[in-house]
Amino acid sequence: MIEFQLDRRSGVSTYLQLVHQVRQALRLGTLRPGDQLPTAREVVERLAINPNTVLRAYREVEREGLVEGRPGMGTFVRRGIAGPTLAEHTRLRRGLEEWVREARAAGLDHDDLRALFTVVLADAAKEGAA
Repeated sequence: MIEFQLDRRSGVSTYLQLVHQVRQALRLGTLRPGDQLPTAREVVERLAINPNTVLRAYREVEREGLVEGRPGMGTFVRRGIAGPTLAEHTRLRRGLEEWVREARAAGLDHDDLRALFTVVLADAAKEGAA
């Protein structure tokens, strides 16, 4: 089961953080079709947030066809998000971990790493659109 985390300093709304975490768990295979999401009550109690925030996030991923609400039962994953195989994902993660170690050794801190990674992702998106 997914355990939601919040970064209250991120500037990203709480409901979007929940949505992003569900999508990420689907991409990584942490959540699979048939898995149940935590109930809204469980999320509210764990994160101390408004129940409407959780319901809004769940409605968003339901609208996308990723999950479905079953009255009296909960919210369940309908489908995954196609991505690389687990083996490919593991290989790529190891490469990224090595990159982070090299960047740390070069003196980059967390904010530097995030900024550099964000720029590279943006550049890659521009190349993909061209």
